[in-house]
Amino acid sequence: MHFEILQSISANGTRHKANDDRVGATHTRAWVIDGATDMGPPGLLGAQGGAAWLATTASTLFASLPETDIRTTCHAALSQIEARFEAQKTRELAAAWELPKAAFALAQLNDTTLSVAWASDCPVLLITKTGTQWCTGAPDTRVESAEARALGAGAGTDGIFAEHVLADRRAQREKSDFTTLNPNASAAQQALHYAELQVVPGDELLLMTDGFSSLISDYQRYTAQSLAQALREKGLPSLVEEIRIIEQKDATCQRFPRFKISDDATALWLRI
Repeated sequence: MHFEILQSISANGTRHKANDDRVGATHTRAWVIDGATDMGPPGLLGAQGGAAWLATTASTLFASLPETDIRTTCHAALSQIEARFEAQKTRELAAAWELPKAAFALAQLNDTTLSVAWASDCPVLLITKTGTQWCTGAPDTRVESAEARALGAGAGTDGIFAEHVLADRRAQREKSDFTTLNPNASAAQQALHYAELQVVPGDELLLMTDGFSSLISDYQRYTAQSLAQALREKGLPSLVEEIRIIEQKDATCQRFPRFKISDDATALWLRI
């Protein structure tokens, strides 16, 4: 079995800010990576922000590492990310919140099964002739929405860089249970989840960053089943346009509490 790419899209949240998501696929491996928004200006890794550096490094490794079982792939990637970070950083961390972090999902085809690895909130949806199934668990942003709501109406209007929002997000980033893909290999390994699923030729996969899965989690525009139907009827570009329309209609972030008006939105639609 192998992957066929049907469509992919990666749209930055605003045209004024670079996209920290990454997406890629080989014959038997596919991934999306969502670099967590930097909590300060570039400097730790030169002129490039930590989120972009981590997402790019991980994507490069997923594309180039030898094909083996998914746990070995992930452990090798984490080890090399840590080594490259130590070699390329220009100084020590200013604070724990400065350590680059990212969410990701990695799907890998075997002879008769699909292996999935993920950390944090990049969901993967399996679409079959009989229905849909979350490979990673359904996207759920209720905690983050509650945190945004607690900071006051419209907390996300200025992004994370309103003073009180930035202080809150830095404190959250420093918590020991905020575990994602990061250059600390041993800590990152604790954040990984794995699943093994039976698949057959003709099944489809949709890998997403949370900026795209917001259609289900934040905005409740679709269920998993209706999203699969809309995907086939409209395609990825139209779905991203729907996201942006919803967000612009709620540009004060009050109906849907969140930490930025629009997030980077990335999705990869594949057929097995």
